[in-house]
Amino acid sequence: MSAAPLFRLAALIKKELLQILRDPSTLIIATLFPVLLMLIFGSGISLDSTVVRLGVFDQDGSPPARRLVETYRHTPGFRVVEGKSTDELSDLLRAGKLQGFVVLDQGLGRQVLTGSRVRPVVQIVTDGAEPNGANFVAAYAQGAFAVWSEQELARRGYGPRSPARAFSLETRAWFNPSTKSRNSLLPGSVTLVMMVVGALLTALVVAREWERGTMEALLTAGVSRFELLVSKLIPYFLLGQVAFTICVLMAHLYFDVPLRGSIGTLYLVGSTFLGGALGMGLLISTLMRNQYNAAQVTLNAAFLPGLMLSGFLFEIRSMPVAIQAVSSIIPARYFVTAMQTVFQAGDVWSVLTPSLIGLGLAAVGFLGVTFFVTRRRLE
Repeated sequence: MSAAPLFRLAALIKKELLQILRDPSTLIIATLFPVLLMLIFGSGISLDSTVVRLGVFDQDGSPPARRLVETYRHTPGFRVVEGKSTDELSDLLRAGKLQGFVVLDQGLGRQVLTGSRVRPVVQIVTDGAEPNGANFVAAYAQGAFAVWSEQELARRGYGPRSPARAFSLETRAWFNPSTKSRNSLLPGSVTLVMMVVGALLTALVVAREWERGTMEALLTAGVSRFELLVSKLIPYFLLGQVAFTICVLMAHLYFDVPLRGSIGTLYLVGSTFLGGALGMGLLISTLMRNQYNAAQVTLNAAFLPGLMLSGFLFEIRSMPVAIQAVSSIIPARYFVTAMQTVFQAGDVWSVLTPSLIGLGLAAVGFLGVTFFVTRRRLE
C-alpha cells in the first residue's frame, strides 16, 4: 500500500473517531449499556435456591421422627412449616406458599429404634411446575435426611467403620466448588452483552453515512471498499474492547466471579469474537441503509440466537439434533464455551482451540460477505 492510501485510511479513521466522540449514543452503547446489562444479569438472574419454604407432616411423632423434623428445621435454606395433614400442605403447595413438603409415615420411629430392615418411608413432594426449583428442594431434603440417618446410626452405636456404615458418599464439584450459578451465568452474560453491543456499534455507522448523505462524498473521494470497511472497523474494535473490559471487570471485581485463566487468553478470545460481532453489524448496516431498521434487525439477529442457542441458559446437548446443528453456526455458542472455560477452568486449550476456530471462521465469514456486498455506487 502506497503512502497516499495510508494517509487516506488514517484520515478516515480519525474522522470516525471524531464522530464517535461527538455522538453520545455511541459512547452510551459502549460504556453505560454494558454496565446496565451486567447489573441486570448479575443481580437479576440466578439458578440458586435461597430460602425454601418446606412443609412437614409428622404422622409418627416418635423421638426419631421429631429429630428428623428438627434436622429439616435447622437445615440452612429451609423455612419449615409444620402441617396437620397432607391435604393442608397440598393446598399450600397449590397456592404457591410452599415449594415442597415432606411426609413422615407412621412407624418410622419404631423401625429406627428396632433396627428393622424395612426401610423407613419418608415421602418428598415438590412443585414440578418449576423443574429447577423442584430438583433443588428434592436434593436439599434428601441431604437433610442423609444427615439424620447418620446421626441415628451413631445413636445405635454404629461407628464410622462399622458394616452398617461401610459406604459413604462424597460429592465434589470441579471448576466451581461453591456451585454458585452466578459463576457460570456471568461469563455467559458477557457473551450476550458483547454480542449485542458489538453488533450495535457498527450496525449504525454505514447506515448513518447513507442517511446523512456523506456516503456520496466518500465514494467520490476514491475510497476503496477495503479502506471504507477498515476505517469503520478499527475505531469500533477499540471501543468494543473498552466495553469488553468493563464487562470482565464487573464480573470479576464487582460480582466476585473467579478468573482462573490468563488475561492474554481472555483478550484473545474476546478480540476474535468481537471481530465477528462487528462484522455482523457492518453487514446489516450495509444492507439496511437505515439506522432504525438496522438497529431492529441487529437486536433480533444478535440477542435472540445468543440467548436461546448459545448454551448461556439452556443446555445445548439437551436440544434436538437439528437445533444443535443450527446452534453450531452461532458465534455466541463458541464464545460462551470459551468464556466459561477461561473463567472457571483456566487456559484449557483442548477446549479453547475449537472455540477460537469457530469464532475466527465467523469473523472471516461476516467480514468477507460485508466486503463483497459493499458497493461503491449510489444504486
